Amino acid sequence: MKSTTRKQSAQVTVDRRSFLKSVFVAGASTAFAPQFIFAASGKATPNERVNLACIGIGNRAAEVIKSLDATGLANIVAFCDVDMGAPHTVKTLEKHPNVTRFQNAEKMFDKLGKEIDAVMVATPDFSHFPNVMLAMKHGKHVYVEKPMAHTFQEVELMMAAEKKYKLAAQMGNQGHSEANYFQFKAWTDAGIIKNVTKITAFMNGKRRWHGMTVADYLAKQEIPATLDWDRWLATAPQHDYNNGYMNGEWRSWFEFGNGALGDWGAHIFDTAHEFLDLGLPTEVNAVKLDGHSPLIFPQASTLSFKFPERGGKPPLEMTWYDGQENLPSLPDTFGEAPLDPNIPPPSNATGAAELKQKPIGKVIYGEGLTFKGGSHGATLRIIPEDKAKDVESKLPKVPKSPSSHFKNFLLAAKGEEKCRSSFAVAGPLCQAMALGVIAQRLNTKLVFNRATKQITNDKVANGLLVGPPPRKGWEQFYKV
Repeated sequence: MKSTTRKQSAQVTVDRRSFLKSVFVAGASTAFAPQFIFAASGKATPNERVNLACIGIGNRAAEVIKSLDATGLANIVAFCDVDMGAPHTVKTLEKHPNVTRFQNAEKMFDKLGKEIDAVMVATPDFSHFPNVMLAMKHGKHVYVEKPMAHTFQEVELMMAAEKKYKLAAQMGNQGHSEANYFQFKAWTDAGIIKNVTKITAFMNGKRRWHGMTVADYLAKQEIPATLDWDRWLATAPQHDYNNGYMNGEWRSWFEFGNGALGDWGAHIFDTAHEFLDLGLPTEVNAVKLDGHSPLIFPQASTLSFKFPERGGKPPLEMTWYDGQENLPSLPDTFGEAPLDPNIPPPSNATGAAELKQKPIGKVIYGEGLTFKGGSHGATLRIIPEDKAKDVESKLPKVPKSPSSHFKNFLLAAKGEEKCRSSFAVAGPLCQAMALGVIAQRLNTKLVFNRATKQITNDKVANGLLVGPPPRKGWEQFYKV
């Protein structure tokens, strides 16, 4: 299997050469030549609501739309979905019967572009990138679900676009606007969390690909009448339609998703990544992979991320565990992981009850203190309890969040706040996770140069930083 993976990935490296020459500046990080000129972004005045267009309206997108609408700051002016009218999109349409509908985002901007201030993108991982880039090139503020994009280089381009167009750009890791965010910052600023050398992060719940075995991509099926399959594929390589890719099942496949790491990493170790200034790792090692496949994610993974010394902070190793039985070694005093009651419901049968049965969370080992934490907005706790009591009087006051993650984005679009999970903040986090996915895909160790942003020990892996060139007609999104 391992040799098959490398053969397929090596072809990616060959195929990308001509595309790279025509689009990217070799070795550049954010220095891309301007290719488009669009109208400057408009800002709603303090008394106005933000005119919002939504790309993706079913499953998780429906929950995001509900949350943005509940702020009272959004005026939803357009819906766009490649499967408009399918069972998973009908509920959203019934709740908002008067909102204009599109199946093609480019046509939406052609017709309603002047009426749109901001765009929400909640499509499959691999199609975040073209939809976000399209919106930003039209001068629209963007809220996108995590991870920001599918590949390392796509994230790089999105960060460059945020910098160039000077727009409000928020990634949807809601914990960045909840208690854990403000506690982690306050405790770090006060020196309660300091000199961290080790983090254990874990997500051991059931995933869609657990129990799956595949020898190839899925067999061709008839495309549903409601679905624009070509636009669902977006920039991804050509594949035949099969229902086994739809409604979240795409998460199982390297071609479309980012696995448990991309799905949950941004909720588990996001605050540690930001406030410990982790940036990009120098090494990522696939320590253990059960059921390695060139097509779908492993049944279990243990990944080691090594971060160097950073401005006086010591080197740090973060170890990631996923898989139902691939449990990490935890301190005897860990107990149960804190569970955030605001974790969004999953789009399949795996529910909140399992989150209580299977651990999801982190352990942070700092100087003199050990912290346990959960996911999303769940706050840290010092363990053991006697240590917590010893430092209780030294703990700083933690401010309350001034706005939910959704309200924060809309206020940023109005110029009243700054996005707490901007692309500049979320981008390196997503790039670190993208490196982890490459290590999973190739079942190997990566050596990464933080300065050049290149994998130096493996040409095939380095090619996967960019991935295959987009299908014909989708090249424009790769030009900032």
